[in-house]
Amino acid sequence: MHVHDLLQLDALDLTLLWGEDPLLAQEVSGVTATDLEDPARFLQSGELVLSGLVWWAPGDDREKVDRFVAALADAGAAALLAGEETHGRVPDVLVESCRAHHVALLAVPAHTTFRAITEAVYLRQWGDLSRRPAGHYALPENVRTELAGMLAGDAAPDALLDRAFAHLGGPACALLSATGRVIARTPAATGLTARQARRRLASGTGTTLRIEGDPGPYDAWFLHLHDADGAPPRVLHEIAEVVAQYRHHEAARETGARRAADVLLTLAATVTAERAALDAALYACGLPAHGPFRVVLAALDDTEPEEAVRALTEALRHAPGAPFAAGLLPDGTAAAVVAVDTGAEADGGADGEGVPSLGEIWPALHDCRPQAPLHAGMSGPAATGRDLNSALNQARYALSAARSAAPEGAGVTSVEDLTTLGALLSGVPAEVRAAFSNRVLGPLARGGSASHRMLLETLEVFLAQHGSWARTAEILHLHVNTVHYRIQRIETLTGRDLSRLDHKLDLHAALLCR
Repeated sequence: MHVHDLLQLDALDLTLLWGEDPLLAQEVSGVTATDLEDPARFLQSGELVLSGLVWWAPGDDREKVDRFVAALADAGAAALLAGEETHGRVPDVLVESCRAHHVALLAVPAHTTFRAITEAVYLRQWGDLSRRPAGHYALPENVRTELAGMLAGDAAPDALLDRAFAHLGGPACALLSATGRVIARTPAATGLTARQARRRLASGTGTTLRIEGDPGPYDAWFLHLHDADGAPPRVLHEIAEVVAQYRHHEAARETGARRAADVLLTLAATVTAERAALDAALYACGLPAHGPFRVVLAALDDTEPEEAVRALTEALRHAPGAPFAAGLLPDGTAAAVVAVDTGAEADGGADGEGVPSLGEIWPALHDCRPQAPLHAGMSGPAATGRDLNSALNQARYALSAARSAAPEGAGVTSVEDLTTLGALLSGVPAEVRAAFSNRVLGPLARGGSASHRMLLETLEVFLAQHGSWARTAEILHLHVNTVHYRIQRIETLTGRDLSRLDHKLDLHAALLCR
């Protein structure tokens, strides 16, 4: 199908606003819908881009429009189909920008839905097979036609797999994520835990195909046929292409959900957010009006916040019964608001109260990219939307503690894990911990001399033995009088009195902060 073919479909009633003949002759590879200001990450070469222009407002400057159109041009988009419903017409500034960047522009009237356009494209690509050589496809014509209709009708992946493999006798096949999440399976495929699925992918048994598209390391999909002889290779590859089409549709649908999540997270980060706005944002995300909720933050690399969102999203999808909204906070931190199932804790298999077992999934995520530190911090339950800001602060602190515990590795810390002084202090920024330790320990903090290192060791043992002179002397193989002398010296250098509980706590905290 080519761009100019769309203009011949009277039912769509599209209008060409700008486009030279070579652009209109481009072949269409697919369709994506977006209203992101910068949609570059979701675009692929040859696609039609559908946009309701929600990202644009009449007061916006030309630069904003140029950024959007330039992203389409750089990605090799076949054309931009702009909806007229939001603003009544396609703005002139968009026409000018498309002309400048050589992107074909078509107007979509309010009475034509984006779904109708998507359906027309995919039915043409998959259903109009009479013009192709009979041996071009391995899948039977009736199967291809049915699958095209199912894709256009937003069929579930289980139904797609069932229909795709039915003519082969329904062999056992599963669609798995890189972390072992079972996305779909044929009726003959047995259920797998995430750990079993990961083992299956790593074992090399059967046949496994990676689904093409634009996934990152954390959310790649694999089509796994349990028996390598269960389907001819060409058929399996064509079924994988169908799954890729499904995933592409899914990514387009998720654009609106992501936008709603970003709005909710912006409100959660605002101390003065109004209750009505929070309730509306929760509703837009498909979350209940009342909690409890938890906030989860994830950090991969300060330069890769979108990958952190993908990792967090993949982890949370392991618990399909816990709805969530994941996106970016205004400061660029990956975050999610999770609706808590208060009954899940009693059933097991969840952290806290229904939040997915992030502690179990996180190592599998890290294995997808082991060289990159990956951490998460989780708040306690938030009763209402008004409590999300407090929960966000808890999650920030827990994330800092997780990073402190394994700076170069991976881990998840819940605020409820901070049950010791050491755990609590781990969430304090490293610079603050260092300043506190240096100030309280004084000259001992620098440890520049052998005598200072000796005194530090004595202090650590003395505090560990709860101030027992005899046990300290025994462990250090010293006379008790020597221990007394050293403690007096420590008190002089630090200005602390080790007969006082509060001073002991100060020094203990300072040692933990080193």
